[in-house]
Amino acid sequence: MDTFDLVVIGAGPAGYVGAIRAGQLGMTVAIVEKQFLGGTCLNIGCIPSKALLDATHQYHFAKDRFAARGIKVGDISVDLPALMGFKDKIVRQLTGGVGSLMKKNKIEHVKGAARFTAANRVEVSGEGASRTLEGKRILIATGSKPVELPNLKYDGDRIVDSTGALAFTEVPKRLLVVGAGAIGLELGSVWSRLGSEVTVVEFLDHIAPFADRELATQLQKSMEKQGIKFHLSTKVTGAVKQGAEFKATLETNGATSALITDRILVSVGRRPATEDLQLPSVGVKLTARGMVEVDGHYQSSVPGIYAVGDCIGGAMLAHKASDEAIACVEQMNGIAGHVNYDAIPNIIYTAPELACVGLSEEAAKEAGHEVRIGRFPFSANGRAKCMDESEGMVKIIADAKTDLVLGIVILHAHASDLIAEAAIAMEYKASAEDIARSAHAHPTLSEAMKEAALAVDGRAIHY
Repeated sequence: MDTFDLVVIGAGPAGYVGAIRAGQLGMTVAIVEKQFLGGTCLNIGCIPSKALLDATHQYHFAKDRFAARGIKVGDISVDLPALMGFKDKIVRQLTGGVGSLMKKNKIEHVKGAARFTAANRVEVSGEGASRTLEGKRILIATGSKPVELPNLKYDGDRIVDSTGALAFTEVPKRLLVVGAGAIGLELGSVWSRLGSEVTVVEFLDHIAPFADRELATQLQKSMEKQGIKFHLSTKVTGAVKQGAEFKATLETNGATSALITDRILVSVGRRPATEDLQLPSVGVKLTARGMVEVDGHYQSSVPGIYAVGDCIGGAMLAHKASDEAIACVEQMNGIAGHVNYDAIPNIIYTAPELACVGLSEEAAKEAGHEVRIGRFPFSANGRAKCMDESEGMVKIIADAKTDLVLGIVILHAHASDLIAEAAIAMEYKASAEDIARSAHAHPTLSEAMKEAALAVDGRAIHY
């Protein structure tokens, strides 16, 4: 039996980042992973989806908007196998990079599935003989998996989760997306750009449930202009296969309708991947949803067993999971690791992108704040005009009494990059005036942030 200072279960953004930080701090570390280094995010989630989103956005831009810039390119077409090959190449490069980081930080990669046999011991079973690892501390970072609807069972071909929708071998003529969160909107965008007739069905009365309602509505309108159809306040009650097609039944406010589609992407959320660890057998308490209950130091009900990331609740975001893992490992070593959950950005990588940090306008008011709002449209930003990317705005929600920034929302083609300034402002408890008084280079997209901050006080210069 091998003994380590830390055994990490799961090699996704939480697990491998936590393992690296532990290695940096001089701990002996083993990381157990049954599938692939990098986890869902790198292999079948964040990275491959962004590769497809960026490539199809460039295709759409070249096809529809190059001519207005005086660029003539002739007929444009997509080689789908080559596109998928591009995506897979990026994944291979990055997973190889994670492997190199494991070696660099002297982390032992143990391939196989782990299960607890004692509070400080796990048995790993894989292709070869099983192996027992003992950890002075054990960190659970097993991530999450897609939720399956009982009336829309995955078949791996026509009814798929996000993994399946990343690997279609042909463009579906019609695609039904169930769920208008980040995954559904992003992958719906990919296949819409490639020619699929995409319909999104959402149980709630708005898309992007986490986001500010005003800008989420603007995003929906933009996607509708791109050809994507939406059915809100609607649920899919079933789907019957009819040859190569499906007849899906929709229910909206008690009224039913039918929709014919070729493929169905179910993206209604994710659940923690903890069921195979046998956690109750060693006394680890779980919530009704299967999440590990942890304290403020990410320690479970059993001393020495910790958990971070998707399997403890909160926003299921790779960067949130990574920060939790670093904080957890640092606290193990007497360092004041900390995660500010009020300053974690959340992004939908559509075109335009929707990014936010902090409170939405609705959430701020529900929390009892009297708010002042500053808005600045990218249609009044010189750099956005030059890029032909002038859709969207920056919206800043500030406390009316203290001017403290409560939340920032950005709708723009490059919102995912611009939100970093907003997150730093939130982290350091900036006021709108702090942002307004900070010099922003000209001409840049970031000037919209300054202008929105000025607008909180009614003194935007360029709008």
